[in-house]
Amino acid sequence: MRRDHAEPVTGGIEQPGVLVASYNVHKCVGTDGRFDPERTGRVIREIDADVIALQEADKRFGDRNGLLDLARLEREAGLTAVPVSGQAKAHGWHGNVVLFRRGSVRDVHQIKLPGLEPRGAVIAEIELEAGGAIRIVAAHFGLLRHSRTRQVRAILDIMNDRGETPTLLMGDLNEWRLNGRSALTIFETAFGELPPAVPSFPSRLPLLALDRLISNRKEILSPIIAHDTPLARLASDHLPIKAWVSLAPAGDRLKAA
Repeated sequence: MRRDHAEPVTGGIEQPGVLVASYNVHKCVGTDGRFDPERTGRVIREIDADVIALQEADKRFGDRNGLLDLARLEREAGLTAVPVSGQAKAHGWHGNVVLFRRGSVRDVHQIKLPGLEPRGAVIAEIELEAGGAIRIVAAHFGLLRHSRTRQVRAILDIMNDRGETPTLLMGDLNEWRLNGRSALTIFETAFGELPPAVPSFPSRLPLLALDRLISNRKEILSPIIAHDTPLARLASDHLPIKAWVSLAPAGDRLKAA
């Protein structure tokens, strides 16, 4: 049975299904310059997502220690981290962490993304009690446009898989261009027009849509919004973004319409 959240997305209409979110936690350093993992955890609990992709959740160098209290998030929010291999003290892969509520991981892969900076993506297939199966591609793209173009192409085949499992790319894609010069327009060759960009950076006065949610089946994705609260504006330089995903079979969606 799908979970019905009380929070409306648009127009005061409740959205049944699975709530997904993406959040660059900026290594738990807020806009006040203070390192505060507990505050970051409060924002994650505030979002109340069924699946959330985090970026910059590990230190970048050395042992790449994880920065969040995952045990507390599991205890208080029911969120479990998708397991990854590699650095023993890291929560994720190149800072990418996927948390989910009530379900099981069917498969998980870690890939290195091409480019001058060390970047990666976590690909996880999750069976959610709240709604069904979904494939999450959680990524953090590079700062250079040439690198982002190569990174989009590296992920395109995964996103273009028209198998039974809906696929959702979630993350800080670091692309502020909205015209033909955007590296993300490559995705449009496979999926058509992308969802409208939602400004999420900088968090105190959002102007740039660096954070994105892109589905290979746009009909399952609700309008994307920023999670814009006083706490979120303080806890990171990025606002979280979120949307509802309907994982009901296509026949069920047609009947509901």
